Amino acid sequence: MPLSLQAAVSFGLLAAVVTSLGLAAVALRSEWSARQSGLFALAAGGMLITMSLLHIVPEALGAGHGAAKFVLGGFFAGLLLSFAMRTYFPERAGQARAEAFTPLLAVGVHSFFDGVIYSVSFAASFQSGVYASLGLILHEFAEGIIAFAILSRHGFKVKEALVWAFIAAAATTPLGALVSGLFVNGLGAGTITALYALSAGLLIYVATGPMMEPLKEVSPVRAMGSLGAGVAFALAVLALPIHDHGVLDNHGHGHDHTEIDFRTPGTPAPPAH
Repeated sequence: MPLSLQAAVSFGLLAAVVTSLGLAAVALRSEWSARQSGLFALAAGGMLITMSLLHIVPEALGAGHGAAKFVLGGFFAGLLLSFAMRTYFPERAGQARAEAFTPLLAVGVHSFFDGVIYSVSFAASFQSGVYASLGLILHEFAEGIIAFAILSRHGFKVKEALVWAFIAAAATTPLGALVSGLFVNGLGAGTITALYALSAGLLIYVATGPMMEPLKEVSPVRAMGSLGAGVAFALAVLALPIHDHGVLDNHGHGHDHTEIDFRTPGTPAPPAH
């Protein structure tokens, strides 16, 4: 298995563990976890937007001509996807149990695409994969709580809600990383570059859209504190000496360079240092 795919699946599994911790917390202290879910989401948003703007997006823009269009396209793709999910899978509290599966499907699709972002980011470079994954993993705790809350409002018992929430919010992330990773590692450098730029735009949308929704519910002081904590944590992670293994080829071997190779196919490679 290519190293980039191993890393993506590993972080996908880590995301599933974090989601499971959220489910465990809500099962043990449901009221407290529900109250704090907004703060977790805001901290994750602060962390993700910081990593996106300081590392992921600049690296994507460094791809060369056309990269900015893919970043912009990724942002609007996230916006359109969110609009479509809310339109076709609205959440209606107080309805029959069957109604819970439409918003739950939306959660599952979202988590699956989180896994896709992992595989694309790690295919681009190890360092970018770590930064993108950490920002997304932090919000998985709140996502598990949200999935559980949806099911609880529709009459599911605790054990049933835990099982279905795990399937929708936790298991889908490593599945998305594995399925997409099998295809990504067979693509050329130019295609991976385009997908990476798209994922960068999508990360901006996730950080500034869904993760910022609790701003309407949380007091300004607590909201700014959570955002600030996320930003501070992101800056600390960015300062760590995470060594980039470069773009991995389809055989799982790392190249000698530490930057994504954005050159046009066929252009001679620069001499190794």
